[in-house]
Amino acid sequence: MGRRKRVAVLTGGGDVPGLNVAIKAVVARAESKDIEVVGIRRGWMGLLDIDPASPEAQRFVMPLGLDNVRTIDRTGGTILHTSRTNPGNVNADEVPPFVDEGDRVPTASGKVDCTRHILKVLESLAIDAIIPIGGDDTLSYAVRLHREGVQVVAIPKTMDNDVFGTDFCIGFSTAVTRSVDAINALRTTTGSHERVCVVELFGRNSGETSLIAAYLADVDRAVISEVPFDVDKLVGFLVTDRSRNPSNYAIMTISEGAHTVGGTVTETGIEDAYGHKKLGGVGYLVSQEIKQRSGVNVIYQQLAYMMRSGAPDSLDRMVAVSYGSLALDQIAMGHRGRMVALQQAIYTTVPLDMVVAAKKQVDVTALYDVETYRPKVRDTLGKPMFLY
Repeated sequence: MGRRKRVAVLTGGGDVPGLNVAIKAVVARAESKDIEVVGIRRGWMGLLDIDPASPEAQRFVMPLGLDNVRTIDRTGGTILHTSRTNPGNVNADEVPPFVDEGDRVPTASGKVDCTRHILKVLESLAIDAIIPIGGDDTLSYAVRLHREGVQVVAIPKTMDNDVFGTDFCIGFSTAVTRSVDAINALRTTTGSHERVCVVELFGRNSGETSLIAAYLADVDRAVISEVPFDVDKLVGFLVTDRSRNPSNYAIMTISEGAHTVGGTVTETGIEDAYGHKKLGGVGYLVSQEIKQRSGVNVIYQQLAYMMRSGAPDSLDRMVAVSYGSLALDQIAMGHRGRMVALQQAIYTTVPLDMVVAAKKQVDVTALYDVETYRPKVRDTLGKPMFLY
């Protein structure tokens, strides 16, 4: 009798509520199919930092069974920890010393591709398949491993909801819920002081969190990543909005990836392994412009990590359970190169390659008024729940 199939699960990129729920669901489903599950700590970094010849290798591997995942779904974050490492694009000085010279392939960008080492690590750990849980960056490396012959079935997560190929990613619902709660809480202070409030939300390429949070919280204006904005026009709208409000205040949302007409996104620091600099601060710049041009005092609130802290809401919990179970089922059936997904509110799978095929963004024509900087939902008949 042969050994049980061994599946690894890992989480990469930013944490979101629902990751632990998905991990628990994978393990529970695996138990029913007599499949072994191990967790890889610290995402792709965990595999990169494993020396197959060292007994220390096991410190990056966490056996997962029903006993040690029993309560993890009650909290946010990820018990496996996470990183933004891309083994296919590593700085030369960050390659572990034990990686063989033959496994250090130079890239066109001057970095090092350590995929050969990753494949050796997977073989040494007797890993038969991988379930990576991540956004488009993390899953882009999953595509690479799939093309190298590894059995991969991915789970999409990101509060930006911007993974191409699925209408819904784990973490999005909770991020919107947190944002709406914060916006409504800020109304009391903004109204008491008769100010304008600028709420900056995460969202690099997709402004869906800004759009949906603004739609549900009924804010005055919403600026999204997909549509460059005119500062003069925006300030004029907000001054008018404030004067028309009986409490003499106005409130707006803005995506961190938003930029002015003819301008660029607000970035700082150096590029990470996936070519991204740190976003954030555009809301502050807009706040300064509002104050300077109108004389109205402004409250600037960058929600940032508060959007993805804490336990998941019920929708993220439901999707995480379903995605985890579906992913393990795909592995058990021998399927490979797939990503579990929701399309038109139906659970399905799509080719994993779709992750790198395009960027998922807001359907501006259907959902946004580019002239007034407001959500525009003219008709909900026949549309899915989150108006994808």
